[in-house]
Amino acid sequence: MAIKFKDYYEILGVPRTASVAEIKKQYRKLARQSHPDVNPGDKKAEEKFKELNEAYQVLSDPEKRARYDQLGSEWKTDADFTPPRGWEGAGVDLGDIFGSEHGAGGFSDFFEALFGGRRRADAPRGGAGFAARGSDIEAEMSLTLEEAHHGVTRRITLEADETCSDCGGSGSKANKVCNSCQGRGRIHRPRALEVVVPAGVRDGSVIRLAGQGEAGGNGAPPGDLYLRVGLEPHRLFSVVGNDDVQIQLPVAPWEAVLGAKVKVPALDGPVEMTIPEAAQGGQRLRLRGQGLKRRHGGRGDQYVELKIVVPPKPSAKEKEMFEKLAAASRFNARDLMTGGRR
Repeated sequence: MAIKFKDYYEILGVPRTASVAEIKKQYRKLARQSHPDVNPGDKKAEEKFKELNEAYQVLSDPEKRARYDQLGSEWKTDADFTPPRGWEGAGVDLGDIFGSEHGAGGFSDFFEALFGGRRRADAPRGGAGFAARGSDIEAEMSLTLEEAHHGVTRRITLEADETCSDCGGSGSKANKVCNSCQGRGRIHRPRALEVVVPAGVRDGSVIRLAGQGEAGGNGAPPGDLYLRVGLEPHRLFSVVGNDDVQIQLPVAPWEAVLGAKVKVPALDGPVEMTIPEAAQGGQRLRLRGQGLKRRHGGRGDQYVELKIVVPPKPSAKEKEMFEKLAAASRFNARDLMTGGRR
């Protein structure tokens, strides 16, 4: 039976020569945009997310990618596709063959025709005594800098297989194929999960939740869930190195010349800092122990970069005072360019 060909490279927007690292980077970018948590109730986004998962499942796995590439590049996404002889499914469950990083189940007809096919409705899953550990799942979690610093409990939604409650994962009930799961032993559905994120995670950190992956078969244990953390850009702070943060602080000319005590934003609330006399624009001051929390105790530092700013609309009185300063001062800022030589 002819089915629609899927161009996985086009779905991910990568060339056929893309490396695994390039494919992963592009997948993470697109999956974050279409994730059900970002688009609650959006069926189009949900379908797009599943399509991206399927493309990544194939192209990130060397064996599956090599098999897919054997079809050549002449196929078009609007063309009907009939699997070549010898590619027919062997009646095995996909979740038992391929470890899935993003959740097995819910694959397209094209995928199943190419990589194992659907299980026959009259064949209970796995047979008596067969058990296979569930596949692991990898998902993305986006956090603010404050959430990564303090820790947070987040509610996420996953697309994953669960053990069929009617047949207990055996695929059969009363010696017949289970009607609820059609013999698979598992049912694919969205699943909500409360995740406790510890303080001190970093961009790229991976959180493992044991037993929260795909369901196993015939009573076998489930896989694990791996959550990869991504930090959102912050309005004020930037991360420097692994544990330090930096902020740019506007200061008035007189504060830079005379020195001042000012309040500076910090991750745990404003702190007082002393600006030394004759401070320069671009100068970096350090606040010890005001950086990010570390997982095993201690904290990094916060750096404060000074930015000298002038009044955007000086009053007549302010202008008068600056004119007096200009007349009295012998300082020439351009001398700094020549080291004091005229």
